[in-house]
Amino acid sequence: MAESLVHVRYFAAACAAAGTEGEYLAVSGGDTIASLVTAILAVDRPAPPVGVPPLAKVLDRSSFLRNEVAVRAAASVQPGDVIDILPPFAGG
Repeated sequence: MAESLVHVRYFAAACAAAGTEGEYLAVSGGDTIASLVTAILAVDRPAPPVGVPPLAKVLDRSSFLRNEVAVRAAASVQPGDVIDILPPFAGG
């Protein structure tokens, strides 16, 4: 199956740790949110700013939306999906 892209959008601490508001990553048949997280962590990035936790720690605590619907790590990812990464938010 040919590879295609998903759009990954980072919010709050995830944005700071990733050093970007979003990026496109390749996925293929059988990929899941968990395998996408592995791909995200494989991207060569500069260290986050002082006081910002490493991206791996942020992702470990984050929630994920696939096309605006909450999903778990085992959920499948399809080409063209938009994946939002939402770290825990404080306040209320």
